Amino acid sequence: MPFYRIYMKEIKQITEAYLNIDFSKTKAALATVVRVEGSSYRRTGARMLVLESGEWIGGISGGCLEGDALKKARLAMSQNKATLITYDTTDDDPYQIGVGLGCNGIIDVLITPLDPQNPNNAVRQLQSCIDQRTPNLVVTVTSINKVHSDIALGEVFRFDNDAHFDEIFPINALKENIKIEIKEALNATKSVSKEYILENGTKLTLFLEVIPPAIQLYVFGSNYDVYPMVRVAKELGWRVICICNPTKMHSSLSEMADAVVPKDYQPEIDKFTAAISMCHDYETDYRNLQMLLKTDIKYIGLLGPKKRTIKMYDRMTEEGISLTAEQKERIYSPVGLDIGAATPEEIALSVCAEIRAFFSGRDGNRLKFRTKPIYEN
Repeated sequence: MPFYRIYMKEIKQITEAYLNIDFSKTKAALATVVRVEGSSYRRTGARMLVLESGEWIGGISGGCLEGDALKKARLAMSQNKATLITYDTTDDDPYQIGVGLGCNGIIDVLITPLDPQNPNNAVRQLQSCIDQRTPNLVVTVTSINKVHSDIALGEVFRFDNDAHFDEIFPINALKENIKIEIKEALNATKSVSKEYILENGTKLTLFLEVIPPAIQLYVFGSNYDVYPMVRVAKELGWRVICICNPTKMHSSLSEMADAVVPKDYQPEIDKFTAAISMCHDYETDYRNLQMLLKTDIKYIGLLGPKKRTIKMYDRMTEEGISLTAEQKERIYSPVGLDIGAATPEEIALSVCAEIRAFFSGRDGNRLKFRTKPIYEN
């Protein structure tokens, strides 16, 4: 499974803050990490919204670059001109921002002033990605060697479909090649930078950024341990739907979860969906397992001891239901990582950590034992 780097929570926060800006009183810019070579705390696609006042939302590093990026963003705002800044934390130069922090990486940050009159500015393009349940792709111009009449540094184009892209992308000579590479990036769920040379000698780099939707989690259950599970998942920026008896639940659950629905609700499954049945009732959990196995969902978590799940397997066999190896691979029981969790809050942490590891294609082991880089792309 590819590594899904999901920044949807950050995109939502930036979009919400942007919509509350009074542009008659202040300016704003968007800083985006568009290239990383070596190690860095944040990876490509990390963003922060910068206001002229000095406030910012989001982040492009662990705190070491934000101050300098703020200064560069203010300059970009005053000049109304996008700029690409390279931070080299591998340099021994004591005057280099970030030196001595041990990051040992090179980070390119694109800073783009935001024009509220332009409905296609960078944040508006990101806003259109939020409610999608399939991977989005945005094309950003991250470098250009000279002024071009049709395209400029910092411009962003969201790919919706071939016809839409043909309509919005201004350079006809590149459209077909870019569309092919867009589809390759979407199929691999992996962002990539591509360089192009036009007939007139113009060189430009486009960042084809794949933005997956937020993880969607279905939580089955009506007991008190549902609340911390929903809280932890929402803190991670996931979309959470609680399937329960709504009359038994406190009103605060509706404020936390994206939806609280009755037991007969049929989940809408996509490749970014996980489910956990934590009903503390054998018959209910058994029915939930059977229902979920009939869908394409890849992660089914069952709360409770392994012997309880084995009992379910044996019962299915008695009822003439033969589980395939592929179906058993989709079942995670006992659910969660082995962290010694005992309280509902710790169990929620354990379960959400395992779900994140699943979507990352990782085993959930300790990083001190990892021989490969933490980020492989």
